[in-house]
Formats: sequence, C-alpha cells, structure tokens
Amino acid sequence: MTALALEEPAERVGRSWTAALSLANGAIWVGWYGPLQILLAKQSEHFAPGTGMSKESLLAWVTGVGAVVSLAANPLFGALSDRTVSRFGRRTPWIVAGTAGGALSLLLLAGAGALWVVFLGWCLVQLTLNAAFAAVTAAVPDRVPRLQRGAVGGWLGAAQILGVVVGTGLATVAGGVGAGYVACAVFTLVGVAPYVLRHRDLRLARAARPAWSWRGFAAGFWLSPRRYPDLAWAWLTRFLINLGNSLVLLYLFYYLRDRLHYDDPDSGVLILTAVNGVTLLATVVVGGAWSDRVGRRKPFVLWSGVLMAAATGMLSGWQTWPGAIVAAALLGIGFGVFTSVDFALMTDVLPAALDRGKDLGVINIANSLPQVAAPALAAPLVNQLGGYRVLYLVAAGVGLAGAILVRRIKSVA
Repeated sequence: MTALALEEPAERVGRSWTAALSLANGAIWVGWYGPLQILLAKQSEHFAPGTGMSKESLLAWVTGVGAVVSLAANPLFGALSDRTVSRFGRRTPWIVAGTAGGALSLLLLAGAGALWVVFLGWCLVQLTLNAAFAAVTAAVPDRVPRLQRGAVGGWLGAAQILGVVVGTGLATVAGGVGAGYVACAVFTLVGVAPYVLRHRDLRLARAARPAWSWRGFAAGFWLSPRRYPDLAWAWLTRFLINLGNSLVLLYLFYYLRDRLHYDDPDSGVLILTAVNGVTLLATVVVGGAWSDRVGRRKPFVLWSGVLMAAATGMLSGWQTWPGAIVAAALLGIGFGVFTSVDFALMTDVLPAALDRGKDLGVINIANSLPQVAAPALAAPLVNQLGGYRVLYLVAAGVGLAGAILVRRIKSVA
C-alpha cells in the first residue's frame, strides 16, 4: 500500500470503491447546496431589513465571503493531504476531519440568531467541507487509471447532482431553516461513512515526503501557465463554464418569485433542480464512459458548453415557467457531459503524482472562484444594469467563451 501511493495507477477500481467514493462526494455536496439553494436565501431575506441592503446583495456577500474561504481551503488541504503520513493513509484523515467539522458548522448555522453567525457558520462550512472534498477528489488520480477516469468521473458527477437535489429537498421538506441544516448535517456524516469504514487508503512512506519549508510549501501553489499551458487552458475553461453556471443558480429562488411570480418558489427551486438532475444523470455516466471509449475529451467539453450557453440564453429570452423547465433540462444534459469529461481532462494534465491533492486543489479554485465572482457580477446586473434578462445573457456569453477555449489544449485529444 505504501509503495503504490505515488505510482501511476494501472489496476481498475471496482464498483464498490467507486460507489462509496461517489456517495461520499454527493454527501459533501448536500452540505453545500442545501444552504446555497434555499437556506441561506431565507436567512438573507430575514436579516436584510436591518442591514440597509437588499436580500440579493446580502446573499451575495454571505456566499462571496464563504467562497473566498473556499479559494484558500481547497488547495491548502489538498497540499496537506499530499504530505500526510499516517496509518490511515494520506486522504482519509482529512475526509473524516473535514466532514465532522462541516456537520458541526451546519449545526451552528441552524441556530444562527444574528447575521454575524451566518457569516461565520458559512465560512466554517466552506473551510471544513473543502478539506474533505480536496481529499475525495485526490483519491481518483491516486487510484483510478487514466482510461477509467471518465467513467469514474461520471459517477462522481452523478453523485454531485444527486447531492444538490437531496440537499435542496432536505432544505425544502425538513420543516424550517434550522431543521433543514440539521438534516443536511446528518446526511453528510452518514454518506461519507461507507468510504471511510470500508476502503483502505494508500499510505505515503515517510522517506517519500519532501522536506518541509514554508517557502517551498507556499511556492508550490503557483503552477506557471508558461510551464504548464494545457493546465492553464483547462483551468480557464472550467472557471468560465462554472462561472456561467453559478450566475444561473445564485438568484434562482428570487428569479422564480420576483420575475416569474411563481407561487411557491421553494418548491419551484426543488422542481427545477430535480429536472436538471434527471437529465444530468441521463448523460453524466454515459458521457464519461463514451469519452473513455473513444479516447477523446475536448469535443465533449466543447459541445456540452455550447449547449449550456444556449440553455442559459433561453432563461433570458423565454422568461416563463415552461421556459425555466426546458432550460433546466438542457442545462442538465450539458452539465452532465461536462462534469464527467472535464474531470477526466483535468486529471490527465496534472504535473506530478506527489502533488496530486495540491494540484487538484488549485484546479478546484476554478469551482470556488466563480462563487466569489458570481455575486460580484450578478448583484449589479440584477439591481442596476437590466435585471434577470441581462444577467442570463451575460452568463450565456461567459459559458460559451469557456467552451471555445478548450480547443487551446494540445496534450489531450
């Protein structure tokens, strides 16, 4: 087990390992998206009257500050897991600690009686669950051979969207904001347990761990675009497509209530999330496996991004409940293919086995940075620059630019 930690994996992983890791990944997304889809929006609406800000601006601040924490946490904990020497392996200790801390942070949010507690609680959720997420994603290049990563990435993507749906469902039906947070916390703990308890992690030999220095540790987070151009283009592709998606999701609750005048926006968000989840599940595993079979990544990322941009544009031009359902379905189809194949593409361009966790953490900034950028862009677009029509036009353009840039990658077909 120790000798295998830094080797390029050759043996295919089994269904049990893939299922357990996927469940753990989905459970972490429950902890994120129950709050993001419903609970934080309700708390922002509750506290906004005393702040002098609109509910949209307050939600943007809460999610934006939390995303800043995420930016630092993911690569930091990925790097720490790369260097961890323990009898439980490199990744498992961080999965356990991060999940436990995330559950406690969600419980803190459940009892938030002041706005500062909401900010603190959400920052702690981002800090701790990113520790677990960094370790979970690093387990894939640790254990999965290259020509199986599209399929495994597909199952992780399926679990991710199920986590969004389950988190949204728990937040909707639990019976209040506090109960919603408690339900998400419990599910997160239970969902991670099978992977931690049933599957041994690869251990790093003490002799293989690099000598410690703060300067070397800090310098390792810089991945030169000139030295690793394909990694840079892959990162930018992921960032722009995720930014477009984040702009769609951020104000979905308010969009349904204030623009479409949907009678029950809580249920509306759940319905759209479920529709999106069904179509995503129909393509996420198939897309990844198809990519493995033909040995190509870029065409899948390109055309899935184009489809997502077109669907986002529909939210601008067809502002009705049926239009929202169709857009959600098309976004699911596109994001399903993108999620699995882009994950495989990213693992294909990683520079070194010793730094897989750190490098994936840097790559995952392309997931969390949009959560900072989206509120900064969305609030003025909605409040001063044209409303939801302009917001979704901008989101479509951003996503389309990301899809086109994948063609700049040279080392992956």
